Amino acid sequence: MSKFSSFARAGHWPTLFAAFLYFDFCFAIWVLNGAMAPFISETYGLDAAQKGFMISVPILAGALMRFPLGVLSQYIGRKNAAMVEMALIIAALAFGFTFVDSYDSVLAMGVLLGIAGASFGVALSLGSGWYPPRYKGLAMGIAGAGNSGTVLAVLFAPPLAQAFGWQTVYGLAAGTMLLPMAVMWFCAKEPPDREHQTLREHVACLFEKDGWAFSLIYIVTFGGFIGLASFLPTYFHDQFGVTKVQAGQLTMLATLMGSAVRVLGGWISDRVGGIATLSGVLVAVAVTLTACGFAGGSLAVTTLLFMLCFAALGAGNGALFQLVPLRWPLTTAVAGSMIGEIGALGGGFLPNAMGLSRQYGGSYLWGFLSFTLLALAMLVMLRILQIRWTRTWAERGGRAPALRPGGGHSSLPRAPSARGFQHE
Repeated sequence: MSKFSSFARAGHWPTLFAAFLYFDFCFAIWVLNGAMAPFISETYGLDAAQKGFMISVPILAGALMRFPLGVLSQYIGRKNAAMVEMALIIAALAFGFTFVDSYDSVLAMGVLLGIAGASFGVALSLGSGWYPPRYKGLAMGIAGAGNSGTVLAVLFAPPLAQAFGWQTVYGLAAGTMLLPMAVMWFCAKEPPDREHQTLREHVACLFEKDGWAFSLIYIVTFGGFIGLASFLPTYFHDQFGVTKVQAGQLTMLATLMGSAVRVLGGWISDRVGGIATLSGVLVAVAVTLTACGFAGGSLAVTTLLFMLCFAALGAGNGALFQLVPLRWPLTTAVAGSMIGEIGALGGGFLPNAMGLSRQYGGSYLWGFLSFTLLALAMLVMLRILQIRWTRTWAERGGRAPALRPGGGHSSLPRAPSARGFQHE
């Protein structure tokens, strides 16, 4: 309890709560088409490849919008950027309620839902901006636990779609966005770590090897999370013949694990290091996904394996973003948005791989195995790069540099600058 009290006093918890709620509701909106995919597919008679593509469109669109929103937030403030984004989401949902009446318009709506997916970098930076380095992992884990919005989507969207029609769910969702907007307006305060740098300095992280390494790992942890979360309602419905509502409930069990464990992943990473945590995560993801591919005949076993897989993915998301503010202490928001953008793009890979595997291979096995190979490749890359990382900007295992008695950091060398050189 004393440790939690110290954490609460170290920052501004109303802002952290507002960031969590903002990300939570945005995430729910982002995956709406995935949650309602069985209904949409039935309406337009989609084949497996079309289902996978439809589900991937909001993921890809959200990924592409993340970095611009992260840059914008550095000029108008993260709180203001969040308010602007939520207003645009309401307008997008109004479009869905009014005009979506064909497969092509569903794809267009998927692009608009991507606006909600852009919230990631802003939410995490806003929520953690008040907290010192030793608590960054936990703060980002709490803000990032807003990916529990997936639970809201898969739990409420299918029964509402069944009762009122799936287009009506867009209109109902628009009304829910008023809650996080009000909390953000009245509770959040712009953090003091405002980044005053030029656009060129902001985008410099795009040309760093470490930035791309983080992004590739995030393709597995977050890309796997959002890709699977969006596709599972379709997978459960098609593979096991459960009802559309039951498919959402089974998806909820899995995604709830990932959302809850994200906080734990950040907390563990603060203590043992993000690198050590990620190493275990990648092994667990590879094992569980491979097992899922071969357990397609048992609903109970598959559900349990997905719960374990999502727990690992959630911990991995928390672990990776414990490392981001250590590597980019002055450009955390923009670096986080860039990493989130590339990582979320990877989320579009999995629904398409699963759909193509089913349509042309007769089963989902090859979709699972393709992502397993990606996870193992990222594990090898991480173990190679961690040697340099722990010699420059992190301590053993990926922990934050310890404070010296005088208040400064240990003698660990500083992180390379955005241009790849040591800070002067």
